[in-house]
Amino acid sequence: MELKKDMILLNQDVTTRDQAIRLAGQLLVDGGCVDEGYIDSMIARNEDVSTYMGNFIAIPHGTDEGKKHIKKTGISVVQIPMGVDFSNDDDANEQLVTVVFGIAGLNNEHLQLLSQIALFCSDVSNVAKLADAQSADEIIDLLQEVGK
Repeated sequence: MELKKDMILLNQDVTTRDQAIRLAGQLLVDGGCVDEGYIDSMIARNEDVSTYMGNFIAIPHGTDEGKKHIKKTGISVVQIPMGVDFSNDDDANEQLVTVVFGIAGLNNEHLQLLSQIALFCSDVSNVAKLADAQSADEIIDLLQEVGK
């Protein structure tokens, strides 16, 4: 699956995790991957189980119920250089996120994508490169290395 430039937002300044998830979800809507209902499903999923993955990344995606809103598999990237806290109110530790990957997958097509992102982002220096990227092309180039 190919990451497209119009599915990437750079230098976003958000104050809440819901705002970050909505930005990632709106990119999926605008890209024709999902309809609007999927965004609420992404918020609901994060309320049930945090989509914070460690190493300054979050990978919000919809609930099982939200799958009906998916039109095609897609991924969005929202870069938040100053970070946003993804912790719940009852979490003692801040869960700072600088890169949000919004994912919608048909027929489990997203599972390979999730595993590639997790592998790439397991090295925090790779996450720093994504957070510091100055263009959508740079982010695409970094993430394309994963599939090779």
